[in-house]
Amino acid sequence: MKTLVINGSPRKTGRTRMAASFIAKKHNGILFDLSTREVPLFNGEEEQSELKDVKELKRLVSESDSVILLSPEYHNAMSGALKNALDFLSSNQFSHKPVGLIAIAGGGKGGINALNNMRTVMRGVYANTIAKQLILDPHCFDYDKKEVKEDPALLIDQLVEELAVYSEALKRINQN
Repeated sequence: MKTLVINGSPRKTGRTRMAASFIAKKHNGILFDLSTREVPLFNGEEEQSELKDVKELKRLVSESDSVILLSPEYHNAMSGALKNALDFLSSNQFSHKPVGLIAIAGGGKGGINALNNMRTVMRGVYANTIAKQLILDPHCFDYDKKEVKEDPALLIDQLVEELAVYSEALKRINQN
């Protein structure tokens, strides 16, 4: 299964990037990191579609069997960086594609609104957002190793397994 993992945080040192990198490495995914890419503010003008990182994002989503979106929760929503990147995409890339959602929360509260926000946007591009979703709080991380701790990593494994089930089902449907 070819999985695209999108780090939806603009921060180069944040937990969202740590989680996205961990997932891509552990599950042989492809990482598209918004903290290192040049995705301009979406304005709907055609020439933006020709920009290198925008073309790469569209290609990677189109060619993937599944996508995992990760975002910090900013003011009860996904990050502006992730929403902006998703605005460059459409049902041409996402139609029926299995998508998993992970929010990175600050602890104590938060995360669910970012998940709901991502789910709403994915519904708008006709993606198949799976039921399993995760919120990772600060205690879920091993900051020395820059990875996710064992118990939350098992939850991530379950999310990836569910994505694989939907990806395989979509392949079988498309073969018939």
